[in-house]
Amino acid sequence: MKPYSEILKFLEKDKILTEAINKMKSSVRPELEVDIYMSLLNSIVSQQLSTKVVKIIWNRFTDLFVSGYPTERNLLTMEHDLLRGIGLSNNKVRYVKNVAEFSLENDISFDYLWSKSNEEIIAYLTQIKGVGRWTVQMILMFPLDRPNVFPIDDLGIQKGMKKLYQIDLENKELKVKLNEIAEGWHPYKTLASKYIWKIVD
Repeated sequence: MKPYSEILKFLEKDKILTEAINKMKSSVRPELEVDIYMSLLNSIVSQQLSTKVVKIIWNRFTDLFVSGYPTERNLLTMEHDLLRGIGLSNNKVRYVKNVAEFSLENDISFDYLWSKSNEEIIAYLTQIKGVGRWTVQMILMFPLDRPNVFPIDDLGIQKGMKKLYQIDLENKELKVKLNEIAEGWHPYKTLASKYIWKIVD
């Protein structure tokens, strides 16, 4: 994996993105994390919530467990209503427990996943009910720091790119245009996408 500073030099051919990055007061840094189990739980809690709300609910969630760590067995035995009470929806309660159950029965270690391709990891982890393509893309982009992931279905990505590139399209036409722009970032779509999120924030 190249240093982010070198990837930014590659992305300079996208003048619009580079101008926006240069105006930022802070830079994006790698967020490698070897605990994929915890990252999956966090991704599920984060679904369709703002960053501020996620932080509150995640802290409430981890506070329920000894040392702040929801081991698989402790999570599976946690009462549904208790998890609902901290702000998780019924579906999210089921989904985090699905992750715990899958983790007990299958290998989701960093080393095991690292040996697989992006699409192999997506196929493997989406076996878990409640873990969709977007959720696995977050795992690929952050804890695994895979360099060429473009989460086109992410609303923040769509909103940020529409604003930055002054795009007035929707639905299928929008996705075609966004993919066209993202191809210019290949093979470093991940870092470009992380900066798009930063622009939205």
